[in-house]
Amino acid sequence: MPPEHTALPPASHLGTAEQASLQRREPMLWLNPAHAPRAFTPDKALDPEIAIARFSRCAALMSSVFPQLRNSRGRLQSPLVPVPALQRQLGGRHEGTWLIKRDDALPVAGSVKARGGFHEVLTLAERLALDGGLVTGASDRLELAGMPARRLFEKYTIAVGSTGNLGLSIGLIAKTLGFKAMVHMSEDAKEWKKDRLRAAGVEVIEHAGDYASAVKAGRLAAESDPFGYFVDDEESVHLFLGYAAAAHEIQSQLAQQGRGVDAEHPLFVYLPCGVGGAPGGVAYGLKRLFGEHVHCFFAEPAASPCMLVQLAARNEAPVSVYDYGLDNRTEADGLAVAQASPLVAPLMRKLLSGVFTVDDDTLFRDVHALMQAEGMLIEPSAAAGMRGPLWLTGSEPGLRYLASRNLPPRMRHATHIIWSTGGSLVPSLEHETFQKQGRQLSAPAAG
Repeated sequence: MPPEHTALPPASHLGTAEQASLQRREPMLWLNPAHAPRAFTPDKALDPEIAIARFSRCAALMSSVFPQLRNSRGRLQSPLVPVPALQRQLGGRHEGTWLIKRDDALPVAGSVKARGGFHEVLTLAERLALDGGLVTGASDRLELAGMPARRLFEKYTIAVGSTGNLGLSIGLIAKTLGFKAMVHMSEDAKEWKKDRLRAAGVEVIEHAGDYASAVKAGRLAAESDPFGYFVDDEESVHLFLGYAAAAHEIQSQLAQQGRGVDAEHPLFVYLPCGVGGAPGGVAYGLKRLFGEHVHCFFAEPAASPCMLVQLAARNEAPVSVYDYGLDNRTEADGLAVAQASPLVAPLMRKLLSGVFTVDDDTLFRDVHALMQAEGMLIEPSAAAGMRGPLWLTGSEPGLRYLASRNLPPRMRHATHIIWSTGGSLVPSLEHETFQKQGRQLSAPAAG
């Protein structure tokens, strides 16, 4: 059950009508009043090149332990594909090109969480191997797949609190390298994700309460184990950098498609948001590369807009969706988070353009629409960003945002990237259920 919330929501930059819509769970677009497109200053301690270099050092290792990565020579990559049929089906204006970043099809772990999760575990493995004299700074990380490394790693337990996808990511690479793996989950997390983790040899610990309760329990358990290592989804720099490295992949893919990003060719990116690590890392990395010419928006469930309420707060004290009477219950299980990451939220305060919310029915409709239009199967949480271009070009706040930045004359040459975050590991029966719900919700009303 959610905790008791305050009688009055915290003071915020939400207008009266916006707050009423939020509390009624009405889909809305909130523009960030603190957004300062030219004020972004990269933090030297948060340099995506750290993760890029680590992924490069570990490419041969990754190719060796994961056959799925051999074609990409050990690189964790996903396609960036045009979706013209979806754009037409959803009624998108002919202002720019829609693309989907298919992290739902990332090899091995099948979600965006692989980017951060794999980086975190590789960071730990490198450190332990270096400290143990198994590798040097310049040596081939293929040694991390050898028996001396496995005998070292098997002493350690890597734990994480997760609604599912991060747990799958951490659990799969940890077990593959020889670590023990433990995932703390709320009791209402998807059963198929728990089953898949257990089938991979990962210990699943279930907890009453929500995602935050599972994270807290996991953190406390790891602290009492001298060989325990806790992956903190709320505050991990290693996770964040793994996600941020994806921006360079986008830069390369856009260049390959002949799509520039500059004043005449703006880039808009729509990212599903749970606790904020993955979308925050991606947005941060993109801002480092493209500056004021990239416009990042988060998409959150109407029942769980944790980043929206945190950024709307008049100070940086923690704010929860429970403070607004919301119950944090949504079919977008990967996004069911009540309180935003204390690491990421301050970084997004001036960087993020805004947040839009989506109800569960729309998620199912859009999962079905994507299958009908493009033949792609994703999970509901991965569909959260699909309405982003429509909010931007077809709503009063969206048009106001464009006008305030003199963007309407340039929208013809705009690129819209909808980030699809997970789905390829979802069992076929689950996909059939998603499609059935979407089909029923999309059918014309009788009468």
